[in-house]
Amino acid sequence: MGAIAEKGKESSILSSTQDVIQQALGKLGYEEGMFELLKEPVRMLTVRIPVRMDDGTVKVFTGYRAQHNDAVGPTKGGVRFHPEVTADEVKALSLWMTLKCGIVNIPYGGGKGGIVCDPRTMSFPEIERLSRGYVRAISQIVGPSKDIPAPDVFTNSQIMAWMVDEYSRIREFDSPGFITGKPIVLGGSHGRETATAMGVTICIEEAAKLKQLDLREATVIIQGFGNAGGYLAKILSDRGAKIIGISDAYGALYDETGLDIEYLLDRRDSFGTVTTLFKNTITNEELLEKKCDILVPAAIANQITEANAREIKASIIVEAANGPTTTEATNILTERGVLIVPDVLASSGGVTVSYFEWVQNNLGYYWSEEEVSEKLRSKIVEAFHQVVETATRYNVDPRLAAYMVGVRKTAEASRFRGWI
Repeated sequence: MGAIAEKGKESSILSSTQDVIQQALGKLGYEEGMFELLKEPVRMLTVRIPVRMDDGTVKVFTGYRAQHNDAVGPTKGGVRFHPEVTADEVKALSLWMTLKCGIVNIPYGGGKGGIVCDPRTMSFPEIERLSRGYVRAISQIVGPSKDIPAPDVFTNSQIMAWMVDEYSRIREFDSPGFITGKPIVLGGSHGRETATAMGVTICIEEAAKLKQLDLREATVIIQGFGNAGGYLAKILSDRGAKIIGISDAYGALYDETGLDIEYLLDRRDSFGTVTTLFKNTITNEELLEKKCDILVPAAIANQITEANAREIKASIIVEAANGPTTTEATNILTERGVLIVPDVLASSGGVTVSYFEWVQNNLGYYWSEEEVSEKLRSKIVEAFHQVVETATRYNVDPRLAAYMVGVRKTAEASRFRGWI
C-alpha cells in the first residue's frame, strides 16, 4: 500500500501542474496540440552515479535532469539532493521553472535536477564526489547555452563550486556561466543568497498596497524558518512588520505581541530548526489558522487544503513554498476575498537573480548589490502587476492568471519556431 500511495503522490504533483497549464492555454486560445507539447519535458535524463564512500564501499545513486522546453532559450533550474526525489517531481518542477521564467520575462525555459540521496547522513568528501559524478553524468546535455543548473533543496554555493569546477575540467576551459548560485569569488552574484526572500518581500509589499495595508502595522505569520523563511522574517521585521508566528518541521512558535526574530535566527540550527528549544509550541496546522494580516507558507506543499481553508484568517497569502495551497483551497479562499500571490510569482526571485548572475558571467562585468536589488525589484513589480491585470481582464484567480502569463512566452516561441 505504501508504494501505491507514494506513486499516487508523485502523479498528483505532475498532473495538478498539467491541469492548470491546460486551463491557462485554453484561456489564451491555444489548441490541444500546444498542451501536448508543453505537458511533459522535451528531454528527461536518468543517470546512475557510482560514488566511493569513506568506508571504501561503492554506492550507486540515481539522478535526474529534466529540460522542459528550450524554445525561448536555454533551460534553467536547480538541483536538489533529497531522499524522496522522484522522476515525476523533477518533471513537474521543470514545468514550474518554465512558468517562473515566463512570469519575470527572462530568456529561459524550465529545467530541474535531483539526486536520490540524504546529504545529512553523508560526509563532506562523499557529497563532493557525488556532486562531481552528477556533472560527469549529465555533462553532454548541459552548458551555458544549453541548460544551467543552480542550488535547490539541500544544495548550496559550495556544491555549485564543485560542479562548476568539474564541468570546467571536462570542457577544458573556465565556464562560470554553466551554473549559478556560486560563491562570489567564482563568479557568483551579489544578492543571490537572499534573492528568493527578497522576491517574496517585494510581492508582499505590492499585495499590501493593493489591500491598502500599511506593512509597518501588519502582522505576519511565516510557516517555515529555513533559508527563505528565515531571511524573509529578518527582512520584514527590519521593515517594521510584526512577525507573530514562525514554524519549522517540529512545531511552531506564536506570540500575538511579536517574536524576537534576531534571537530566533541566532539560535536556529543549519536546517532551520529552532522550536525544539521551546516548551510552549503549537502545531504547524494550528499556526496556519491564527489571526494575522499576511500568511506566508514557506515550507512544503499542500499545507492549505479544503479542510482548513475556511479557518484561514489572513487577508493576504503569499506562497513562498512550491504548491502550498491546493486547487480546492484556492477556490474557497478566492471566494472569501483573500488575495493569493501564487508560488510561481512569489518565489521567482531566485531564478531572476540567477539570470543576472548568468548575464554577468557572460559579460565578464559584475554589478553591485544595490544594482542587483534595483533590477530585481523592477522585474518582480512588473510581473506582479501583469498577473493582477491578467486576472482582472480574464476574470480568473491570480494562480490561473500567473500560469497564463508564465506559459504564454514559451507557447508563442514554440509557435514561431513552427513546432506547433
